[in-house]
Amino acid sequence: MSSVIETVRSLVMPILNANHFQLVDIEYQKEGQSWYLRLYIDKPGGIDIEECVTVSDALSEKLDSLDPDPIPQAYFLEVSSPGAERPLKNEQDYQNAIDQYIHVSLYQAIDKRKVFEGYLRELSDQELKLAYRDRGRAKSVVIPRKNIAQARLAIEF
Repeated sequence: MSSVIETVRSLVMPILNANHFQLVDIEYQKEGQSWYLRLYIDKPGGIDIEECVTVSDALSEKLDSLDPDPIPQAYFLEVSSPGAERPLKNEQDYQNAIDQYIHVSLYQAIDKRKVFEGYLRELSDQELKLAYRDRGRAKSVVIPRKNIAQARLAIEF
């Protein structure tokens, strides 16, 4: 799977650079019987559907022209905005999320919980501090970064 992602990354970066777009993430995964190749792109001020179509068409053309095909099975190509709940993938994403409401899934439970939602208050190379509410009470948790399975911005309800 990583070779597919790297191949797609090398093909899409010139397209994105030419249009002044940013690559947020690439996913290649099987869901049920189907494979999905998903690209999340953005730009300052946000990305629109026409810009997603532009990237999808150009990437699809490049992928179709390769011989041998780097993706042997049938798949669905999806190009979209990362949305309001964009994933936190790299250090800059985490830095930009300080004082933002985030969702964090863990590999190992902390205080019998594997999911936390709250405000990212502090960040270091080793851990982050999250302020959250539990049954109406304000609490905080320190989460080792190596224990984070997934993190993303979240919408507070």
